[in-house]
Amino acid sequence: MAKEPALASIAVYSLKGGVGKTTFAINLAWASASISKRRTLLWDLDPQAAASWLISTDTESRDAAQAIFSKDVEVRKLIQPSTVAGLDLIAADTSLRSLDHLFREMDKKKRLAKLIESLGKDYDRIILDCPPGLTETSEQVLRAADMIVIPVIPSPLAQRAMGEVARYLVQRGGSHPPIMPVYSMVDRRRALHRAALEGQPDWPAIPMASAVEQMAVRRKPLGSFAATSPPAQAFSGLWTSIERQVQARA
Repeated sequence: MAKEPALASIAVYSLKGGVGKTTFAINLAWASASISKRRTLLWDLDPQAAASWLISTDTESRDAAQAIFSKDVEVRKLIQPSTVAGLDLIAADTSLRSLDHLFREMDKKKRLAKLIESLGKDYDRIILDCPPGLTETSEQVLRAADMIVIPVIPSPLAQRAMGEVARYLVQRGGSHPPIMPVYSMVDRRRALHRAALEGQPDWPAIPMASAVEQMAVRRKPLGSFAATSPPAQAFSGLWTSIERQVQARA
């Protein structure tokens, strides 16, 4: 009998917005559910709720996403099926805008980690779409995730932000999950992008393409309508690499 995969949580995180974070979260969650056939949950922690809007089956705004953390609502009550087969969702809403304040008040550094652990019997992979910035929420994520995927635009400023995250982890001390930087929105026609790719040839890269923009129009992951497109293929390859690393650490 094949061994069941141990629960692993993969956070998609960036210091700044506008780097394709939600695109990464949606497409990695799709790959987990559709390619690896993992029982997958996408947990949207970003109050902008872009991932939730793309794949939610629930049209009501519940304003209850924060209540999971204050124990006012049991976590499973907010899990809903998504529009992707095999992929469940904990949707974000505007209540998450005050989540940092709640975490400071609660002073429980591993609240998110314990909630994730409680879902281990139901899921194999949990993808976290995180809000940008170094905040109380990101601190919770760093304590909870088994791997952190960081989309990086091929530019000096974006690479500097990646360096800031690395310095933050070092200054924070203690252990931290492995980090996987990934170039996002790559346009090889641009000299700056080509130079960045040459500078970090081992980093995975997701190309810029009109198919990615179509995600918002179709409200679907790339794999469900443009599976052979270069970005869809790149995300599939990225997920394979993530799975390999997660299983090696299990």
